[in-house]
Amino acid sequence: MMKELRGLLEKLDYTLLQGTLDRGITTLVYDSRKVEEDSLFVCIRGTAVDGHSFVAEVVEKGASVLVVEEEVDVPSCVTVIRVEDTRQALAYLAAAYFDYPADTLKVIGITGTKGKTTTTYMVKSILENAGYRVGLIGTIEAIIGDEVIPANNTTPESYVVQEYFRKMLDAGCEYAVMEVSSQGLMMRRVDGFTFDIGIFTNIEPDHIGPNEHASFEEYLACKAMLFTKCRLGILNADDAHVDAVLEGHTCEVQTYGFSEKADLRATNMQLVRDGGHLGVSYELTGLLEGTIEIPLPGRFSVYNSLTAVAICRHYGASLATMQRALQGAHVKGRIELVHVSDEFTLMIDYAHNAMSLESLLTTLKEYEPKRLVCLFGCGGNRSKLRRYEMGEVSGHLADLTIITSDNPRFEEPQAIIDDIKQGIDKTDGQYVEIIDRKEAIRYAISHGQPGDIIVLAGKGHEDYQEIKGKKYPMDERVLIAEVLEELQQES
Repeated sequence: MMKELRGLLEKLDYTLLQGTLDRGITTLVYDSRKVEEDSLFVCIRGTAVDGHSFVAEVVEKGASVLVVEEEVDVPSCVTVIRVEDTRQALAYLAAAYFDYPADTLKVIGITGTKGKTTTTYMVKSILENAGYRVGLIGTIEAIIGDEVIPANNTTPESYVVQEYFRKMLDAGCEYAVMEVSSQGLMMRRVDGFTFDIGIFTNIEPDHIGPNEHASFEEYLACKAMLFTKCRLGILNADDAHVDAVLEGHTCEVQTYGFSEKADLRATNMQLVRDGGHLGVSYELTGLLEGTIEIPLPGRFSVYNSLTAVAICRHYGASLATMQRALQGAHVKGRIELVHVSDEFTLMIDYAHNAMSLESLLTTLKEYEPKRLVCLFGCGGNRSKLRRYEMGEVSGHLADLTIITSDNPRFEEPQAIIDDIKQGIDKTDGQYVEIIDRKEAIRYAISHGQPGDIIVLAGKGHEDYQEIKGKKYPMDERVLIAEVLEELQQES
């Protein structure tokens, strides 16, 4: 179906360098491989590839309109539109191309270093329990009605975001809840629409380095952009950087946390341990009064659920609905409890750097396990510093570390394990090394003792192992089931 060019440009600041605006386009494209006759091609500058270098190729394929940041030499029959930022232009063009679906949907955006993924699923669970249809865009997947689409980025390119919003509307969704990464904000992937609610969970130094953020200050400034793009901002009052995140905000503001100054507060937190299950309960005060109990451990689970409550109370979800929904909310690979015994606890978690592993193990030690056992490996062709740091963290906090293989990629698994051991050797921590991950899991389960908490860290939701450039199927849930069956046959 042809789209009128003038209509797509209605919210853009631009200069017409050549050609006419009185024409139709068939498709909006930013990947040169997808250009067809009468496409509008947006020249995006990527970290590795610059779309401007493909203009001759895309014109030959039939592109009739180009959106550029610099002058290009193409035939006079091609319309050339210059903008200051083609990434931002793509976001506005995509919103128009899909007929502004976010104007109808209520879009909820969650940013922060930790907690985004779990909180999005909690929000989805509560709103669905309240009778609404909800779409989700996140680190693991996008969910649109019955369709589940594996994710490549936490926040997809703006065209994909708008395409998903349109599909959500067409599937009858009333709400869209999405993770909003600092990269997504920096690269203008969520421009072109207004969030109904924007949420800030927390911020810690992360994603700083080549191809990410130049500094913590830049990382924080990108997170803060969300609060110029939403009607209501809901922020964690306990985070030390909350005032900096709010600098320049244009939205109404509410807060949550343990702090007395928070509008919605969690008090009287109690750890819950029942057989092999871990949980937490707390009292709500301030904007809402009542008790919440969830089958997930620790203070960070209180924060995640409190965030979801702070959001969903705005959409009429009752306390009873929230309590029921949070009992059943779970996220694959995020403190995912797998019941293998009534005597000890086994869980899978995505913790794959020192910061997340320290947070997880510190939380679990509060449950006073007989032993805290941590099984993990590290990815190949990545920073060796992460290996030393994770080894040191596990050596300090775990009673036993089982070092195994993660995604070795093009490195030898033993070389990665040797790096991890350098970190553990700075501590008095005990460890064993078992390269094969299934055998490592078998060791953990078969040596489980009453009162233990065993964590399989690093893989989380991933269902593959990457070796020498190829991904092989490997889901820890499947490995656990196989191990249990084998152990039963042996007994």
